[in-house]
Amino acid sequence: MHLIAKLYFWLAGWKTIGTIPPEIKKAIIVAAPHTSNMDFPLARAFFYIKKIQVRYVIKKEWMKLFLKDFFMSTGALPVDRANAARMVEHMADLLKEAERMYILISPEGTRSSVKKWKSGFYRTAVLAEVPLILAYLDYGKKEAGIGPVFHPTGDYEDDMKYIHNYYSRVIPRNPEQYENLA
Repeated sequence: MHLIAKLYFWLAGWKTIGTIPPEIKKAIIVAAPHTSNMDFPLARAFFYIKKIQVRYVIKKEWMKLFLKDFFMSTGALPVDRANAARMVEHMADLLKEAERMYILISPEGTRSSVKKWKSGFYRTAVLAEVPLILAYLDYGKKEAGIGPVFHPTGDYEDDMKYIHNYYSRVIPRNPEQYENLA
């Protein structure tokens, strides 16, 4: 998959920026902004290129018939969005039990425009005592990247100001569907 992903990026004119520091063994990777189904193949290719094994959250409705095997083979963690409180605990437990694990989460929880991000990614990081890694797809620059490692302080409002400010410079595929919350 590494070579296929590199070819995909080369043909599409995309470049990769950054990587996860080697000392970070577990983290929640924040994937924002998320406004298109095209985000999935680009993000997945990025992590194949970087040879970083990630798990990612996907709504359970996508796990039908032949799609289930495909998504599971690429690292899917199917979730029932109706039971969000249990999901946070489950992901935190997975992180605590693993020797090395990165879970990719889109904080919008959807490709549609939202006025407020879901807090599960943040609560999971705090509960599991792992950092947040700010990752992005910038369609303006055709750049997929790993940004800063951010250690949540527990002050949700203040931490979110920093995170939203970081993402305010990123151009999504569908800017009209992304509300800059910075």
